[in-house]
Parts: sequence; structure tokens; C-alpha cells
Amino acid sequence: MTKIIMHGCNGRMGKVIAEMVENDPDVEIVAGIDIAEGKASFPIFTDINACDVEADAIIDFSSAKAVPQLLKYATDKNLPVVLCTTGLSAEQLDEVREVSKNIAILKSANMSMGINTIIKLLKDAANVFVPAGYDVEIVEQHHNQKLDAPSGTALALADAINDARNGEFTYVYDRSQVRQKRDKKELGISAVRAGNIPGTHEVFFAGPDELIEIKHIAYSRSIFANGAINAAKFITGKKPGMYDMSDVIANML
Repeated sequence: MTKIIMHGCNGRMGKVIAEMVENDPDVEIVAGIDIAEGKASFPIFTDINACDVEADAIIDFSSAKAVPQLLKYATDKNLPVVLCTTGLSAEQLDEVREVSKNIAILKSANMSMGINTIIKLLKDAANVFVPAGYDVEIVEQHHNQKLDAPSGTALALADAINDARNGEFTYVYDRSQVRQKRDKKELGISAVRAGNIPGTHEVFFAGPDELIEIKHIAYSRSIFANGAINAAKFITGKKPGMYDMSDVIANML
């Protein structure tokens, strides 16, 4: 059984993960860490340094400002980390990479098993359709409260395609100011913000008389929780280094 410390246990994702773990016989949350006190079936510490519970891994869904102390704690305890907190600065990302020389750290732009499987598929698809002259477009849709556009996931999908093609594409976000034909080296990324649309990402490969569409819809946060739990199982016992969800997917094949 994988024993987990949940960092950010009283946040929305922390609570979802705790609920899902209750139905998973292969994993257990043995302690939680959060700045706010709360009630749970496991002990909760408001000071990470006070947590003396033995564990196999840490899942982090907290805040960027809490990450430095988390990395120090994980290094001192020699615990691998599934780092799900977003919005880290360039300096923090450098620190994450430096710490990964001593412990295993798994970090991905999106924790969804579905999205990360699609990323793998897109790399193969790009190498089939792009040389054949197909255009590539990405359309993402989210609720009207989402602040960033395009989404980080849309950019991760675009990067997967572009990396597979050795960076030959230029990302285009707005064509309204330019009256010209679409360049073959454009990768268009469009964002929709309206109502309570669930997170939706569509990738189009459009060629002569043919359209291939790869689509993902996130109906709840549980898909990210499921990915984080599987990541914690995967990273337990791993050697120091940087890992991502593609490693988890590959381990399942």
C-alpha cells in the first residue's frame, strides 16, 4: 500500500483526492498539511515541519508560496513529490529541477490520464498528418470565470505537436488583424469563455476532404485527482530525477 502525505489537504483538490483514496485499497492518506485546520480521517498539521508521520510520497495541491518549504521538507525526509501546484516562477522551477537531483519529482502541465494519453497520440499523429500537408488547429473552451487564455493544457497540446515536428510551427492566437491566407506553418489556438462550459480541448488535423478531430472534456476535478493518485503510486521508490505523466502512462502500457 502506498502511504501519502496530502499537502494542501483542505483545498478543493485535496478534498477530492481524500474522497477518492477512501475507495482505493492500494493507497492511504496518512497525514495532511494545510494552513487551515480541518477534520479528516487522518491527522492534519498546519506546520509541515511538525509532520512526523512516515509515508511513501507527497501529493501537492497547494500554492506557489508553499512550495519552497515543501521541497525542503521532502528533501530532508527523502520523500518523492507529485507536484501539482501551478503558477510557479522561473526561479521556483529552477529550484524544483535542482531538488530533483536528490529526490524524485513528478510534475506535469495537466494531471489528467486522458489528456496525457492524448499528448502521446498527438505526437504520433503530427508525424503522419503534418508531412502530408494537413493544417493543425486547437480550440479550447472553459467557463466564464477562468482567468488565463489560452489554457495551459491547450499550450501543452500545442507543444506536444510542435516538439514532434522539431519546432516548425508558429502559434497564432488572433487572425482578426491580418488579411492573408493561412500559412502552412501556423498552429492556431483559439479560446472560448462562456457560462459554465466544462474544460474542453479539441485538436483538428484538417486536410483535403478529411478532418481528424481529437477531443477531451473534463467533467469534474476527479480526473486530476485520479491522475495524481496514480502518479504517487508510480513515483514511490523511484530514483531522483524529473518525471511527468508520460512516464506514468508508459508504465501502464
